[in-house]
Amino acid sequence: MSQDKTLTCRDCADQFVFSASEQDFYAEKGFTNEPGRCPQCRAIHKQNNGGGRNNNYQQREMHDATCAACGVSTQVPFRPSGDRPVYCRDCFSNNR
Repeated sequence: MSQDKTLTCRDCADQFVFSASEQDFYAEKGFTNEPGRCPQCRAIHKQNNGGGRNNNYQQREMHDATCAACGVSTQVPFRPSGDRPVYCRDCFSNNR
């Protein structure tokens, strides 16, 4: 059984508690490193960096297109070249 640990935040140098239940959660998920930031700095870092792993997706440039199947206006994350059909989300899902 884990016990609470006191850690030091690498951003603000404040101490914070890494609780036993958080340690169990980390172990269950297979995480091997302890958190380096306190909850407040972690939230700020996450907000400033777009939430982590979806950051690149959120910053994609979107391009206007017309669906080749239903004719609806849509946006796609690539520049349509005109030599291949472009589908809206619904038609693309139906054609998979």
